Amino acid sequence: MGEHDTSALPEARPHSFADDVYGLATGSLLMAIGLTLMKAAGIVTAGMGGVALLLSYLFPVTVDVAFWLLNLPFFVLAWSALGRAYFVKSVAAVALVSIWLAVTRLCVSIDSIEPAFAAVAGGTASGAGILAMLRHRTGVGGVTILSMWLQKKRGWSVGWMSFALDAAIIIAAIIAIPSEKAIYSILSVAAVSGILIAWHKPGRYTGY
Repeated sequence: MGEHDTSALPEARPHSFADDVYGLATGSLLMAIGLTLMKAAGIVTAGMGGVALLLSYLFPVTVDVAFWLLNLPFFVLAWSALGRAYFVKSVAAVALVSIWLAVTRLCVSIDSIEPAFAAVAGGTASGAGILAMLRHRTGVGGVTILSMWLQKKRGWSVGWMSFALDAAIIIAAIIAIPSEKAIYSILSVAAVSGILIAWHKPGRYTGY
């Protein structure tokens, strides 16, 4: 049998409802933990989570509230372009991330954290959470929903598209926050996108 012979693998099965629930719950928690680490370090990151962090530094608004409000317009795209099931899961995912962010804000207090660690660990945790939810066909924010739509329509990589869209967020961060924080923010974006580029590829995952 060849090294890449898959003839012995069982037939792929779709995720069950319980699989989806658990995937969304754990993925959203990982994302919230990552954003919490980055919030403690005063940096931003990829996607709507990064925009929510940036707004929390500029205005008297919490990350959880900003994340929910920012994503409301993109639910329309999820409904019209990606289907009702994707829309429902996307609303659930964004709501869960917002809830977990509120819970961690109330339950976790971080007095000191190195920005480099927050960028790598927080970005990796957020990326893993996004990946978990994408595996269950769920958008976790405006950037991801738009990237998934472009992948469906044009076959473009979710990871590379997310990276390109996030560049605009980092440009805004460079203008709005201290330069050293912006550098660490770039590192966090690379950590998030690296997870998606490495593991979110069409045809690689079969449901197991």
